[in-house]
Amino acid sequence: RVNEVLTTLNLWFNNVGNEGALALASALRVNGVLTSLDLGRNQIGDEGAKAIGKALAVNGVLTELRLDQNRIGDEGATALASALR
Repeated sequence: RVNEVLTTLNLWFNNVGNEGALALASALRVNGVLTSLDLGRNQIGDEGAKAIGKALAVNGVLTELRLDQNRIGDEGATALASALR
């Protein structure tokens, strides 16, 4: 089922991890209304960041994404930056 209403989602400090980030990335690929997503302090690593990066490459709606205080290294940061080009 696709979200048609929710525009802001705050999941700060919810232990989402890479597994949750992969699930959220799948949802972001088909998202048409979510504009703000806070995933700060969720133990997301490179694997999750890469998945989110791939989703951002096809998502034209999300304008605010918080990923502070995660475990994203150089690989994940590079994937995210590439998606934003």
